[in-house]
Amino acid sequence: MPTEAADTAEPTLASATTDLLAVAVEALGGQTRDGQVRMANAVAHAIDTGEHLAVQAGTGTGKSLAYLVPAIAHATDSGKTVVVSTATIALQRQLIERDLPRVAAALAKPLGDEPSFAILKGRSNYLCLNKIHGGVADEPDSELFDAFELSRTGREVTRLREWASDTETGDRDDLEQGVSDRSWRQVSVTARECLGAANCSFADDCFAEKAKDEAAHSDVVVTNHAMLAIDALSPATILPDHDVVVIDEAHELTDRITSVATDELSAASITLAARRAAKLIDDELVDDVIGGGELLEQLLEDAAPRLLTSLPTGWDSALASLRDRLWRARSGIGPVRSAPGDSDGEAAAARSAAVTALEELHDAAVRVLTSFEEADPTKRRDVVWLAEERTKSGSRRVLRIAPLSVGGLLRASLFADSTVILTSATLVVGGSFDALATTWGLPVEGNQSRTEVATTGDVTASGKAVPADDEVLRWRGVDVGSPFDYPRSAILYVAKHLPAPGRGGASEEMLAELEKLIAAAGGRTLGLFSSMRAAQEAAEALRERTDRTILCQGEDSTSTLVRKFSEDPETSLFGTLSLWQGVDVPGPSLSLVVIDRIPFPRPDDPLASARARAIEASGGNGFMAVSANHAALLLAQGAGRLLRSTDDKGVVAVLDSRLATARYGNYLLASLPPFWRTTDTATVLAALERLTA
Repeated sequence: MPTEAADTAEPTLASATTDLLAVAVEALGGQTRDGQVRMANAVAHAIDTGEHLAVQAGTGTGKSLAYLVPAIAHATDSGKTVVVSTATIALQRQLIERDLPRVAAALAKPLGDEPSFAILKGRSNYLCLNKIHGGVADEPDSELFDAFELSRTGREVTRLREWASDTETGDRDDLEQGVSDRSWRQVSVTARECLGAANCSFADDCFAEKAKDEAAHSDVVVTNHAMLAIDALSPATILPDHDVVVIDEAHELTDRITSVATDELSAASITLAARRAAKLIDDELVDDVIGGGELLEQLLEDAAPRLLTSLPTGWDSALASLRDRLWRARSGIGPVRSAPGDSDGEAAAARSAAVTALEELHDAAVRVLTSFEEADPTKRRDVVWLAEERTKSGSRRVLRIAPLSVGGLLRASLFADSTVILTSATLVVGGSFDALATTWGLPVEGNQSRTEVATTGDVTASGKAVPADDEVLRWRGVDVGSPFDYPRSAILYVAKHLPAPGRGGASEEMLAELEKLIAAAGGRTLGLFSSMRAAQEAAEALRERTDRTILCQGEDSTSTLVRKFSEDPETSLFGTLSLWQGVDVPGPSLSLVVIDRIPFPRPDDPLASARARAIEASGGNGFMAVSANHAALLLAQGAGRLLRSTDDKGVVAVLDSRLATARYGNYLLASLPPFWRTTDTATVLAALERLTA
């Protein structure tokens, strides 16, 4: 259960942390920050006691240093590896290229030796020498059979083959000029496609194996949430032995784990699997698989995209038939490993790719069928839905299956084996850590909802048993605050007088309000919208009403748009989800953040709907536990775009009156920083005009 956030120091790691942090801060030319010191001591205390820690550290706290210093000290003292996991590549690069080298050098003298560190990514992020030299290529998707795409892919693959002889890491992120995902797939393999070091003639030079070996001998290993998920889902050991895990950007942990644990079935993926196996099995088996894919395609086309609470008539027999056809084809290939007569592993690599494709589809079909064995949808482990996706040639239907909850998986595979530090600028939802804690599988008083906290006897996909109820996981939450003086630096304006937003797009009243706000701010506006269509419509409307430049996401790469926005203070930038969390523009270019509506999940979001129903079935409030919490986190992330340095000032304007009038409004407001609040338009316009002047 959560315990009080007292800063009690033990005479071990915690007692040395403050001094080590001071050394690191001085070496980096920084200044001591109270929140940073408090966080570092809390992390050290957690490592000392084995008590899990959720720590909210606002922008500007210096949280990376606050967890790296005690983590490094623990690793060098104990000889055990510490794993640091992030959600984004940008933070991974910051840690590996900037933070860790400087911190390691600064702590070398007081620790008696310079700490070592490494980065570890999924196998598909590295070049596969066997695939490059063996010439094993993926079959092109049907929609990419055009001269331009194939020519582009050919040029990029040629460049990748040349790069393979020059690179020391084989890491895709080290490639100076990027390539398409399609081209990269021609020279890489997934973990399931890999032959394994014992069966590959290139094992001694394998880039992925070298990275894994380096990580195994490092004090600190930086990875990502997806790798944590793969490590949890796989019976094999993916990450090096460790006893402490630091999860940065922890507000994204549940979504990232869910994404990795999601499977899908589509006609295109089945056809591709059949092509991969075509040279390895009889034509009859190939036609059998393709026929199963065509049958599935007809079923998907005849049904409406939706959450499936039961299998439509005829689907069970069709999926069972597809399952059996896929397994017959897989059995026809035989063993994957190298066989007599294989040349440089080419045949084994081809078999591995084909077997992987067939097994993944077979397992997905089994998982869908198994899901519906439980009659009550709220008690099922998985959620199944039919989705429709846009493609270059039109659209395609996909059958997806995802876990109802990942709490049991995290509880058994993460919290049971290591001391876990979870941190982010936004972990407090509705004034408490409890909302996110339940999604992580941590116990919260009064909340034993099956969908969020796994019960005794549950077993994860990796076969590990969830800890019994008497094995209580101890954790505490700490909010170390922020160096920003929120009430003096920013205003939260809620446009209470506007009509509540509907489904028909932006109202004239909302557009007029937005026009006045941008004019008062002199541009300098980041517009965060609930959908790309809403952002585009608002951009088009405002361009007709103002001479100022309005950029819109999708008109160029996001990085280019953000750069243009930051370079010209009179420019505004409109966009959607990636801008809510990925924009860092300190200084005068950003004085106004506009949020068009409360970012609830779509009413037809199948996973959110299923989770809400399950919570309601167990006596909880599904709307508050799922939709309100989702909105609260995004609101906090969006509002966090405004103040990026202690000199920044400005306004966060929410053009959704429900934040001021609805019963859940106070819950959402409690998730935001303590800005000075108002609903008076004239007050906000005057404040923006003063800032502009």
